[in-house]
Amino acid sequence: MAADSEPESEVFEITDFTTASEWERFISKVEEVLNDWKLIGNSLGKPLEKGVFTSGTWEEKSDEISFADFKFSVTHHYLVQESADKEGKDEVLEDVIPQAMQDLLCMNNDFPPRAHCLVRWYGLREFVVIAPAANKDVVLSESKCNLLLSSVSIALGNTGCQVPLFVQIHHKWRRMYVGECQGPGVRTDFEMVHLRKVPNQYTHLSGLLDIFKSKIGCPLTPLPPVSIAIRFTYVLQDWQQYFWPQQPPDIDALVGGEVGGLEFGKLPFGACEDPISELHLATTWPHLTEGIIVDNDVYSDLDPLQAPHWSVRVRKADNPQCLLGDFVTEFFKICRRKESTDEILGRSTFEEEGREIADISHALSKLTEPAPVPIHKLSVSNMVHTAKKKIRKHRGVEESPLNNDVLNTILLFLFPDAASEKPLDGTSSTDNNNPPSESEEYNLYNQFKSAPSDSLTYKLALCLCMINFYHGGLKGVAHLWQEFVLEMRFRWENNFLIPGLASGPPDLRCCLLHQKLQMLNCCIERKKARDEGRKTSTSDNVTNTYPGDAGRAGDQLGPDNLKGTEKEKGEVGKSWDSWSDSEEEFFECLSDTEELKGNGQESGKKGGPKEMANLKPEGRLCQHGKLTLLHNGEPLYIPVTQEPAPMTEDLLEEQSEVLAKLGTSAEGAHLRARMQSACLLSDMESFKAANPGCFLEDFVRWYSPRDYIEEEVIDEKGNMVLKGELSARMKIPSNMWVEAWETAKPIPARRQRRLFDDTREAEKVLHYLAVQKPADLARHLLPCVIHAAVLKVKEEESLENISSVKKIIKQIISHSSKVLHFPNPEDKKLEEIIHQITNVEAMIARARSLKAKFGTEKCEQEEEKEDLERFVSCLLEQPEVLVVGAGRGHAGKIIHKLFMNAQRLTESSDEAAGMAPPEEELKRMGSPEERRQNSMSDFPPPAGRELILRSTVPRPAPYSRALPQRMYSVLTKEDFRLAGAFSSDTSFF
Repeated sequence: MAADSEPESEVFEITDFTTASEWERFISKVEEVLNDWKLIGNSLGKPLEKGVFTSGTWEEKSDEISFADFKFSVTHHYLVQESADKEGKDEVLEDVIPQAMQDLLCMNNDFPPRAHCLVRWYGLREFVVIAPAANKDVVLSESKCNLLLSSVSIALGNTGCQVPLFVQIHHKWRRMYVGECQGPGVRTDFEMVHLRKVPNQYTHLSGLLDIFKSKIGCPLTPLPPVSIAIRFTYVLQDWQQYFWPQQPPDIDALVGGEVGGLEFGKLPFGACEDPISELHLATTWPHLTEGIIVDNDVYSDLDPLQAPHWSVRVRKADNPQCLLGDFVTEFFKICRRKESTDEILGRSTFEEEGREIADISHALSKLTEPAPVPIHKLSVSNMVHTAKKKIRKHRGVEESPLNNDVLNTILLFLFPDAASEKPLDGTSSTDNNNPPSESEEYNLYNQFKSAPSDSLTYKLALCLCMINFYHGGLKGVAHLWQEFVLEMRFRWENNFLIPGLASGPPDLRCCLLHQKLQMLNCCIERKKARDEGRKTSTSDNVTNTYPGDAGRAGDQLGPDNLKGTEKEKGEVGKSWDSWSDSEEEFFECLSDTEELKGNGQESGKKGGPKEMANLKPEGRLCQHGKLTLLHNGEPLYIPVTQEPAPMTEDLLEEQSEVLAKLGTSAEGAHLRARMQSACLLSDMESFKAANPGCFLEDFVRWYSPRDYIEEEVIDEKGNMVLKGELSARMKIPSNMWVEAWETAKPIPARRQRRLFDDTREAEKVLHYLAVQKPADLARHLLPCVIHAAVLKVKEEESLENISSVKKIIKQIISHSSKVLHFPNPEDKKLEEIIHQITNVEAMIARARSLKAKFGTEKCEQEEEKEDLERFVSCLLEQPEVLVVGAGRGHAGKIIHKLFMNAQRLTESSDEAAGMAPPEEELKRMGSPEERRQNSMSDFPPPAGRELILRSTVPRPAPYSRALPQRMYSVLTKEDFRLAGAFSSDTSFF
C-alpha cells in the first residue's frame, strides 16, 4: 500500500551528444570523396600555356552525397595536364601557395571562348563543385548557404585539400557559386554578385576600380598597381547589304524547258536562308595598368579601332532550311507509309486503266511479231496516254497526280532511247558504263549497295525524290512508279532492252531493285535471241558460235588452268536458245532418245563410250588446242553449253533456305548435290554430244583441269611419257561427278531443257515490281538517294576545300557503308546519316555565306585572297579566331566596314521612318554611355563588357603575406555580375 501511495518516478529523456549529427555526416562524406579522388596536398602543374583552356582536354568525375534527405552531386573538373615534376607529383610541397591562387594571376588564358563559367571567371585549371542533384532542387535561404559554405571550409581544413571547392546556390540559371580554397596559412574566398540592373557608377572602369580597392582593403599607402584586362564584344546582326542568293529550284521551269530535262538528275543544294545569324567581334586590351587609360562617366580611351587584339566568332542560325537535307528527309518519310499504290491512286479507276493499257499492249505485241516496229516517241506514253483519254473523261485531268508534260519529261530522262531516231529493236546492247573499280565512285555504290550513278535505278531514285518534294508528293511517286512498271512490261513484250543497265547477270553488289531490272534485261536478251533464232532456224547451214567456257568449274580454276586459247575464251556468238524448237522446252528427237536408252544400258556393262563413238557429233564450238581424247586419239572439242541461270540475291537466299531444309542426312545431302549439279549435268551432256566416245577423264581435263593429275613416268621401253589420272576426290565411289556422268546423255545444248526459263523469270520480276508499295520502293531506293546526296556534298565541298568537312564526309561514308550494306537497316541509323548530310550541307552554306560577306572572290591580290580564305575557314572550324593585325589587317578592315555599313543603314532607316527618340531617351542623351559612344559611331554600343582586375597585396594587415587578388566583371544589356577571389593570410588571424 505504501508503494501505491508513492508518486510515480519521473522519466528523463537523455540526449547523447556523442552521436554524429546530419551536418557532421555531410562533412564526413565530403571528406571521403576528396580522399577517394586523392585531392590531398598541393601538386603543382606546368605553367598554363596560351589558349590551353580551349585547346586542352577537360575531364570530370562525379559522385553523389546527401545532407539528411537532400541529395547533392559532387563533380571534379580538371584540365588534363602533366605535372611540373613527374617524380614529385604526389609530394606535398610546403610553404607554396596553392596552384589555384597562382592561376589567379595568369594572363595567358583570359576570356576563353569555350570553358566552364568558373574557368572564365577565375582562370582555374581544377576545381570541385557541390550542387543540388535534381534540377528542381535549389538552395535559397541564407542560413543554408552559410551552412554549406562552413561545411566546405571544415572539410578542406580537415583533409588538407588545396583544390578550390564551390557550392552552387540559388536557381541554376543564375549560375551563382560561392567557394573557398585553403593552403598552408592562406585562404581565398570566392564571392559573387549578380544583378539585373547595373548602377551607373559601375558601368565603367573607374567605378569598378573603386569596388575592387574597397573590397581588398589594403592598408598600404600607396596601393600596389592594379593589372587590367578589358574585352568589349560587338554584335553584328544586320546583313541587309548582303542578299542571300540561294533560291529554291523551280520545278515548273525545269518542265517548261528553260533548263532542260537533265535537271531531273541533279539534286538541289544549299540553304534557303542565311545560315550565319550574327558576327561577334571581341576587342581586347590584354595588359593594361591603372593610370595608363581613362574610362569614366565622361570620357573613354577604349576605342575598338585602337584595340591591340581583335577576335571574331560567328553565331550559326538554328536549323537552317537546307534543300538537299529536306529532299532526302521527305523521301525517307515515304518509308513509313503503309498505303499500296492502288489505295493511293484509286483501285477501281486504275484497274480499269490497267485493263485498257493491257489491251493496247497486247495489240501492239501482235503488231510487232512479224518485224520490230520503229518507235520514235516514248513507248509507254504512246500507250498509256491514249488509254487515259477515256478515263479522264470520268475523273478530270486535274485529278491526275502528274500532268503529261512532267511525266513525258521524266520518262525521256529515264529512257532516252525512246526519243532516238534509231528504232528500239534492242540491237544496241546496254553498255557497262560502270566506273573503273579503282575509282572512288565505284567504291561508293559498292559500299552503299546502291547502283552506279549513270544507271536507270539511280536516275529513277532521283526523279522519285524530286517528284515527291515538288510534284504530287506520295501520289506523284505512286503514279510515276505505275508508269515505270508499264514501261517495263512493254519492253519485255516487245524485246526492247532497258537502257542504263550493265549487261550480264545481276550485280549482287547493287540494291535488290537494280538486280531485278538487270534480271529483266537478261530475260529480254534471251527472249530476243530465241525469237531471232526461230526466224533463222529455217536455214539448213547455220554456223553457231558460242562463248567458249573452258574451265567451267569456276571456283576451282584460274587463268593458268585453262587449256583453251584466248580465242576460245573470247568468241561470242548466238545463244543456245537460237536452236530452240519450242518456246518453253527443248525438243529431243525420238530416234535419238530410243538410241540413247539402249546405249546407256550397255554403257554401264560394256563400256558405253565405245558404242557412243559411232554417234554423229553435235554442238561443237571449236577444237580445244592440241588436246585429244584419251582412248581414241580424236581431237577434243569444246561444246556449245548453256549459260548458268542468273539469280538475284533474294532468289539465292531462297535457294539456300531450300537446300538448308534438306537437312544433313545422307538422303538430304544426295538430293542437295543433285539440285546443285543441274548445270554440271547439262555441260556433261553437251560434252558427250560434241565428243562421241569420250570418258569422264576427258571431260575433267576440259572442265576442271586441276582434277586431272599428270606425271612423267618411264614406260616398259624406258621412254619418258606422261601418265594422267583423276584426283583423289574424283575417285571417291559414287561421287556426284561420277553419278552425273553415268546419268548424262549425249544431247547438244540446243535440245536440252533450258536451265533458265526467261519467260517465267520475267513474269516473276514484273509481278514483283507491280506489287511494290511506295514504302517498299523508297526502302529499295534510299541507298541510291543517300549515294547521290554524298556525291553532291563531295562535289560542292571540292569547290570550297574545307578540311573539317572532308573529315565529316569520310565519317558519313564509313557510317553509311556499315548501315546500308545490310538489309532492313534501322530507321534511327538512317536518320543519323541524313542528319549528318544536312549538317555538312549547312557547313558548306556557311562557308559560302562568309566568303560572300568577306569578299574573297573580289580580292585582286593573291596573298590577300589566301589570307581571307584561311580566315573564313578558321571561323568555321574554331570557336574564336584571332584577327591578324586587328583593325588594320585585311579581315579587320572588312569587319570594320561591315559594322559601319550596318550602323548607317540603321540610322537611315530610323530617319526614314521618322522615329523620334522618346522622352526617356532624350534624358539619356547626356548619359556617360552616350557621350563615350559619340567618338565610336562606326560601332554600336558593346553588347558585353568584361574586365579582369588583378593585384598582389598583403591582407588583412600590412605585415601579412602578399597574396593574389582578382575580380571579374561582366556587363550585358540585362545582366551584371561580379566574381571576386580575395586571398588572406590566416597565420595571425
